[in-house]
Formats: sequence, structure tokens, C-alpha cells
Amino acid sequence: MPPTLTTQPPRFATAEAVARIAATSRRTQHPQSRGDLVSLAMGEPDFDTPHLVTEAAHASLRAGRTHYSPLLGEAALREALAEKLAATAGAPVDAGDILITQGGTAGLAASILGIVNPGDKVVVPDPTYSLYADLVSMAGGTVVPAPLGPDLHWDLDRLAEALTDARLFVFCNPSNPTGIVHSREELDALAGLLDGTSTIVISDEAYSGLDYTGRPFTSAISLDALRDRTVYCQTFSKSYAMTGWRVGYLWGPTQLIQASARIHNTFNGSVNTFIQDAALVAVRSCEEDVARMRSAYEVRREIMRTELAAIPGLTLSSPEGAFYQFPRYDIDLPSVEVVAALRAHGVAVRPGSEFGARGEGHLRLSYAASPESITEGVRRLAQGLSALQ
Repeated sequence: MPPTLTTQPPRFATAEAVARIAATSRRTQHPQSRGDLVSLAMGEPDFDTPHLVTEAAHASLRAGRTHYSPLLGEAALREALAEKLAATAGAPVDAGDILITQGGTAGLAASILGIVNPGDKVVVPDPTYSLYADLVSMAGGTVVPAPLGPDLHWDLDRLAEALTDARLFVFCNPSNPTGIVHSREELDALAGLLDGTSTIVISDEAYSGLDYTGRPFTSAISLDALRDRTVYCQTFSKSYAMTGWRVGYLWGPTQLIQASARIHNTFNGSVNTFIQDAALVAVRSCEEDVARMRSAYEVRREIMRTELAAIPGLTLSSPEGAFYQFPRYDIDLPSVEVVAALRAHGVAVRPGSEFGARGEGHLRLSYAASPESITEGVRRLAQGLSALQ
């Protein structure tokens, strides 16, 4: 008979990067949604991808476009994006400085890992999208939160203090989770703070197509004083309702894009050829679809705001873009506990603490949901908060 094994299975050590992320990450994995749960927690459009985009993917597959793409991306897509970005930047854009990425997430990862060295100081707003801090931790950098002001815009004095000797500043505009849109005046102020420094900027403009301010959206790359130090990160996920397609892109200073490409090629390789063919059609032919979805979000934003305004103890934010409301509640409980209690009342939202220490006491609600779901979800939210009082 074979001998009986009495030893315990070996314990394998994992990379220090894993421990760094685990120690600092605020990202939460929520339970699987139930059929009876109204979700106002989603970070993606509830619309279908525009028909022309889907048909383009079908046509590309039928044409046999299933082989490797160039590592930087398909030339036709990069040229189309260069033309679009030149209009945004108000300056020439070389398609050779555009990298097609596996969604905005891979673009952020490639750019941050291509810039940040162990020990580097990286400033992020607080609260902001939680992925930034995780990627900085992966690279071994030090995250320095810059608390926002009461209106959820930058507190320029605190931002100036945080930016001293910073390697990198990462922000999103419009903002996840707050929904605010940074104005030209704010970006001019940022440029002034960075003047004479070597600090690099990553401007994550995933929601730039969803701006309801009534004024032209100001991209960081449209400012002469920021353009030459900024890596522009974009995705097709939000404006074009293409989250599952996993396609995005970077543009910026040649040296930084080359570094990002080295990282992206190592992690991801090239993006699927037929996906890029579909993305090209989105760029060329789907602005009417973007406008239609943006108009629908504006209506939903007002529905959610009206419904939330009737709930005692909530202080509402003033979202100007994206599809989020970030209200503050007056219950003396951590937001993760409030979120868990609200799930018991049939509505899912995100805890504000997921987005930074200054997000505590807030909830992130998404109005990327049907008007009926928004109304019912806020009704359940009101019941849940009332029960917690």
C-alpha cells in the first residue's frame, strides 16, 4: 500500500505587489445580484451597443479579420482617432503616438506602470476612481490623496500641497464617483500649479461624451500648458455603450506612449482586430447614438435628483457629467454597512468609502438605469435609510 501522506500542502509566497494592493485597495467585490434586486450600483450603460458597431464586427468576422493586429493598433483606427483628438486638442496629433488598449483599464495600467517607480509620489483626488490607487500600489508608488472641497471640486490649496515633488497626478473628468466636471478655469489652475515642475498628468476622460453643463467640455489636452505633460486615457465603454468590447486608447508624449506600449504589449498584446474595426465605425458613424444616450441620461439624472430630494437626511451632489449621484447621508454608520442594509431592502448602491477616505458618509448611485428602475430603486433606498434611522 502507498504510504499515508501526513504533511500539509506547501504554502506558496506570492509577489509583494499582491500584498501591496491587498493592503491599500478600497475596491469592493459585491455579492452577485439577485433577480429581485434593483441595481443602482452599475458603472456601465444599460443601453445596447449601437447597431452599426455590432454589424461592423459581424462583417469583420465574416471577412476573416481574426488574425493578430499590429501591437500599437490598426492604422485606420489610429488615424481616425488622431483626427478626432486633433480637434479636441486644437493641435496636430500624430497617429504614431496613439496606442489602442484593452479597454480604459489596460490603458490606465499601461500608463501608470510605464511612469511610476517604487517610492514615487502619485497624487489622486479624494474621492476618485479606486483603480488608480491599486495600480500605483502595484507599481510600488506611494498614493497621496488630495481631499476635494465641499463642492466636490478640487481644493486648490490642498492640491498644491499634495503635488509638491509628485511624479504623477491622476484624475478623471467628468468624475467617477462624483459626477462633477472640471472647468477650464480649474484646469488652468492645475497648469499653474505644475508650471516649472516635472510632474506628469494622466487625464482619464472616459465620460467626456457625457457632459450636461451646457458649455463645451474642456479636455486637459486642449490646454497648451498641460498638453505636453499629459497622457490622455480614453475608452469606448461609456459614451458608445461598449463596455464588453474592451477597447480604449492612449495618446500623449512620444516617450510615455512608447513606455506604455511596452507594458501593454507585455501584459495584453494587441487588441482583437474585428473589435478595432467595430470601434472605427463608432468613431466615424455613431455620434447621433452618443447624443441620444446623453439626452436619456440627462432625463434620468433629473428623475433621480427629484426622487432623492424627497428623502430626509440626504445632502445631494450636483452631477454635471458621467451618470452618478454622490449624496451624503446623516446616519452614523460606515457606508459599507449602509450598503449592506440597503441590499436587504432590495436596492444595490456603492459605498462612498470605496473611492477614498473622504468618500465615507456618501453613497454612489448610478442613473445608467431605466427611469422605472431609478424610481423604484430610490423608493427602496428611502425605506432602507428610514429603517436605519
